[in-house]
Amino acid sequence: MDSLEEKTVKRETIFDGKIIKLVVDDVVLPNGATSKREIVKHPGAVAVVAITPENKMVMVEQYRKPLEKAIVEIPAGKIEPDEAPELTAGRELEEETGYKTDDLKHLVSFYTSPGFADELLHIYLAGDLKKQANPLQADEDEFVNIVEVSLDEALQLIEEKVICDAKTVYAVQYWQLLEATR
Repeated sequence: MDSLEEKTVKRETIFDGKIIKLVVDDVVLPNGATSKREIVKHPGAVAVVAITPENKMVMVEQYRKPLEKAIVEIPAGKIEPDEAPELTAGRELEEETGYKTDDLKHLVSFYTSPGFADELLHIYLAGDLKKQANPLQADEDEFVNIVEVSLDEALQLIEEKVICDAKTVYAVQYWQLLEATR
């Protein structure tokens, strides 16, 4: 197969924010023509599938400004510079839900929107959850309600479009497969 690579000949940073950077690349296409690519640069993120001993999935309800509504999702967060994804996963789980674990298993990593972003999301399964009396504090601009739901309730929330993001739909389907094999 011929190369599909697009060679960057110029890059301009349009925005450099707290979470993302937006760049515009001038590229030479495989056929020699030129085009522009708008790219969101992201440091990467983690998400945690956390199921309690009572067989409830720990989630958070959070307002998502791009959607202009609150949704229910699994705990997640941005990887800090020089932080290993597994450490981020443990920190985010505790900050957002008050649960802690020493048992994290990497499930999968995937690019969330490779057509315009380089964000790589790492999903972990948390076992042996322990509720903390004095958990880590959430970020000052982060407001969440902790929600613990059964598998049937999670499936209903998907049906109602209250759970509507890819990582959480994945988490619920993973849980459904786990339950089917028991």
